[in-house]
Amino acid sequence: MAFTDAQLERYSRHIILKEVGVKGQKKLMEGRVLIIGAGGLGAPAAMYLAAAGVGTIGIADADVVDLSNLQRQIIHATKDIGKPKVQSAKETMQEMNRDVEVVSYHEWINASNITDIINDKNYDVIIDGTDNFPVKFLINDACVMLKKPFVHAGIIRFRGQLLTYIPGKGPCYRCVFQNPPPPDAVPTCRQAGVLGVMGGVIGTLQATEALKYLLGLSGLLNGFLLTYDALTMEFRKVKLAVNPRCPVCGSAPSITTLIDYEQGVCDLRSDHSAG
Repeated sequence: MAFTDAQLERYSRHIILKEVGVKGQKKLMEGRVLIIGAGGLGAPAAMYLAAAGVGTIGIADADVVDLSNLQRQIIHATKDIGKPKVQSAKETMQEMNRDVEVVSYHEWINASNITDIINDKNYDVIIDGTDNFPVKFLINDACVMLKKPFVHAGIIRFRGQLLTYIPGKGPCYRCVFQNPPPPDAVPTCRQAGVLGVMGGVIGTLQATEALKYLLGLSGLLNGFLLTYDALTMEFRKVKLAVNPRCPVCGSAPSITTLIDYEQGVCDLRSDHSAG
């Protein structure tokens, strides 16, 4: 593909990086990323991926924008209250960069549709922007079965965490956390609160991981859990191990079909997007 003069100028700060260059920017423009959740994590991730020129970005969420979202979900504005989040996100991203194809899925992710959505554009990498343990495990299981990389993250109060899964090259989310917690065992952001900028810090790191993967760069958080505490301004990087008896990615998996777990921690109808 040939770059227009406008594209060369738009992406010039990428192109002068030796790790990116013209070839790398072409990879980004041919890349396909699916973001599940257009909330606190998905909002900054989507905006930075669009700004970077990722060619196809999918956004899946069935929620609508409300006033309480605007403290942190920066892809939405006051004028968007009552609008589907995927519509608001698409409009913001396309206004930012017309090079990007934004594909919206105005539906909740569940066991019956996640495979079709991931396969719809043959997405290269998935970003988990949900605030919902049952859906996080569903995303993990689907990506393991479909051999798709994904970037997990979670935020609450003043803390956040993320890890990246690369098929066959490290532990999956279930290797580390095994099963969804019991209902009401862990509070949601709605119940416990979250500092607005946490989504920006962690969601931007998710976008960073996706860009590095598309560019073929090393140093991904594959096999590591990165945690961040905003009160102490400390990052910790914890080495993770593959669980050979993991029920989904282990040598003899017991989970071979996708299922919808008990809603438990978050109500799928009202608290699907992170933060």
